[in-house]
Amino acid sequence: QVQLVESGGGLVQPGGSLRLSCVGSGFRFSSYYMYWYRQAPGKQRELVATISSRDDPTYYANSVKGRFTISRDNAKSTVYLQMNGLKPEDTAVYVCSVIVGAAYWGQGTQVTVSS
Repeated sequence: QVQLVESGGGLVQPGGSLRLSCVGSGFRFSSYYMYWYRQAPGKQRELVATISSRDDPTYYANSVKGRFTISRDNAKSTVYLQMNGLKPEDTAVYVCSVIVGAAYWGQGTQVTVSS
């Protein structure tokens, strides 16, 4: 009964910001690493960021370093992705994931960066 629900996507102009949220349920949220991926048309799914169970970011893709920040609030069972300085190439469906025996995925939220 693991469930992940993303929100916060939308249309934003280049240089703008968005904050994505992912609420987890059906597992002890505070015990697991969380992951953000993105999938753009014609491209392979890309791991964007990883965070430990203790709110310690462990990985950022080179393409987002310095612009994106992953964080979590275990009391709210939520992982966030703060995206600043957005570029058109950031356009993708953003999906959160957790490994609880097997990998689980949210439904994704669309981020479109365009003027």
